[in-house]
Amino acid sequence: MNNTVWTLTLCLLALAALLVLRRRAPVAFWWLVGYPFVALRVLTTYRATMDACGLTVPASAVRRATARMIGREAAPVPPRRSMPWPTGSGLVMRLRMATGQAPEDFMASADRLRHAWAAHAVHIRPTKPGWLELRLIGWDVLSDVQPSRRWKQRGPLTLPLALRDDGRWHVRDFRAVPHELILGATQSGKSVYLRNLVCGLARQRVVLVGVDCKWGVELAPFAPRLSALADTPDRANELLDVLLEEMEARFRLIGLSSAAGPDVVLTSDVWGLPDSVRPVPVVVVVDEVAELFLAANRDDEKRRDAMVTKLIRIAQLGRAAGIYLEVCGQRFGSELGKGATMLRAQLTGRICHRVNDESSANMALADISPEAALAATSIPAERPGVAIVGDSSGGWSRTRSPHLTLDEAAAICRDTAALVPELPRLDAFRPAAVAVESAGTVSPAAAPAVPTARPVTE
Repeated sequence: MNNTVWTLTLCLLALAALLVLRRRAPVAFWWLVGYPFVALRVLTTYRATMDACGLTVPASAVRRATARMIGREAAPVPPRRSMPWPTGSGLVMRLRMATGQAPEDFMASADRLRHAWAAHAVHIRPTKPGWLELRLIGWDVLSDVQPSRRWKQRGPLTLPLALRDDGRWHVRDFRAVPHELILGATQSGKSVYLRNLVCGLARQRVVLVGVDCKWGVELAPFAPRLSALADTPDRANELLDVLLEEMEARFRLIGLSSAAGPDVVLTSDVWGLPDSVRPVPVVVVVDEVAELFLAANRDDEKRRDAMVTKLIRIAQLGRAAGIYLEVCGQRFGSELGKGATMLRAQLTGRICHRVNDESSANMALADISPEAALAATSIPAERPGVAIVGDSSGGWSRTRSPHLTLDEAAAICRDTAALVPELPRLDAFRPAAVAVESAGTVSPAAAPAVPTARPVTE
């Protein structure tokens, strides 16, 4: 009797420990318990599952003849597979498609495979002609996203900003996708994504320029790391003029380097210049773009149209000059004025968090994929940070950014203030608090007041 009680007690304790492990450390639970069971299920039911999902092909003539000789019926043949290797969030297999099969057949059956193998999700993507990668996800990896710890720097201006629902990281590569549009309603997680972006760039040798026409309340906490900050539409208009001058100067530098001599390697952008003369990359963060383009009278309309034109010029030509745009807002539509749709076409990177209306989701993603726009409208309000990421290739995925508080982001910007590059053209636009601190001779009473307001959006 005592042995039975002790056995039941130990079993209950082990079960409770596994439940706690599954909740607190899902990765460890997956490696210890989840992967062995799921891999065994996949291996034992692979042929039957593929047959039930219509992913098999008739046996070859040789197999049919051999089966007739022994009095059996030749079974349909599933795609050849590799061993299910574990990953940090599930397992992955390589599939060799049979003759007559297409990747679309497997993608259409992804949901049926998910239910058959009791997985959280199944993602299928072609890797090379005739081969597919089947990635099975063991649990909801977006429920608790932690910052990437194993990221290896692949080059300048590459940042892992959000975890995708297939267990991979969404990497923001400015050299591949120079300009990006970020949309999201209040409390949707847009500001958290922006904090991760600014803090990632703050650790690199990059000129950070902020345009925040809400009197700087969103970007003012990052002032120690900003080379320029415009907090009103008039200041923003002047700052865009200076950025255009900087862009023209960089193009003249590229042209002069091409005429240096026959032994010089020709280049059409700043990344082909020698390190000794290459200008520092510039990232312009435009927060709440609707505030930038609000117009109450005819003069405001002229200024708005002029700023849209300047942003379009930067978006069209800035990539070669090493000047990149990050445009953020709650809405982005044709009501912002002439050229808004043309500007959107230049912002090839798209991030859409939960939005208040369907037209904003369509403006962000409909030209990439109608399914992506539909997915953006179904993001629940209780999952802030979840967003739909699209690109110009037509692909999209569901992501979530790791949570980063405003105090943590401001501390990172203060710690990296020494990395602010020198760019004399932007000295007149340095944030007031930074200018006073660098002068070192202004008394606290004479120093201008620093905005202390907290952002109204998350």
